[in-house]
Amino acid sequence: MQQAPPSTAGGAELVSSSTSPSSVLPLTLANVETVLDELRPYLMADGGNVSVAEIDGATVRLALEGACGSCPSSMMTMKMGIERRLLEAIPEIEEVCQVEPAGPPLTPEGVEGVLNEVRPFLNVAGGGIELVKMTPDSALPVVRLKMQGTGAAINSVKIEITQRLKRNFPKISQVVFE
Repeated sequence: MQQAPPSTAGGAELVSSSTSPSSVLPLTLANVETVLDELRPYLMADGGNVSVAEIDGATVRLALEGACGSCPSSMMTMKMGIERRLLEAIPEIEEVCQVEPAGPPLTPEGVEGVLNEVRPFLNVAGGGIELVKMTPDSALPVVRLKMQGTGAAINSVKIEITQRLKRNFPKISQVVFE
């Protein structure tokens, strides 16, 4: 009997498959990976993945990667999808935690450093960019930027800036242009 599949933010669903709810597995790294392997295709369909950061006693610490690591719905994916499936298959687990993404601390100086990499191009195209506000201590950090200039070249740089910021600071949830 299959459980109703919980949805991930991007639309793919996490479903129970090869390990039935009646087959209980002991808590080992190999068994945690086996259960995660059932879920990975659904995460990868949305540009993400999951890895085991650590198993400490009955606590499993996981890292959401790629699009899943910066998705605003990552907590829902972790709790309603991944954690639920792990607890079904390995009831010995007492807690499943999401570890913070790796990367340097999110600071105004760090964001300015990334922006300095693209400012020369923006200047040549007749534009500019400035950091307006950021919420580094929020559970879902947001970086607000103000971009000056017009034209296709300026607009196409928004995607590059967003990607660079998220690559350098995986904790960033959203980059907003005002």
